[in-house]
Amino acid sequence: MLSSDPEIVLARLRALCLALPETSEKVSHGIPAFQVAGKMFAYFRHDHHGDGRTDVCVKTGGRDEQEMLMEADPDTYSWPAYIGPSGWVGVSLADGVVDWALVEARLASSWRLAAPRRLTV
Repeated sequence: MLSSDPEIVLARLRALCLALPETSEKVSHGIPAFQVAGKMFAYFRHDHHGDGRTDVCVKTGGRDEQEMLMEADPDTYSWPAYIGPSGWVGVSLADGVVDWALVEARLASSWRLAAPRRLTV
């Protein structure tokens, strides 16, 4: 389900991402992307290739974690096109579904997977 105002959702997501140490935003493949030390940790997707979803894509620890998340909560988690095979998962940002505490926790976990060791110790 598409968010009624993706700019408001993106603004909230942006604030969470940029609050993490040494992060920055850039446009990657035409969409907002967030990085730490040059490594991506989050992508914002709204109706990506007409999929009807508003998501943030975040890194996971791998296929087992991806499958566990999607099986446990298929309304929240999804397999993102193109980057799913590389260990990413989509987290729904659709109206009426968003658990912002969960989103913040997933962003922090993804950030830790991308951040240099000096930032995570």
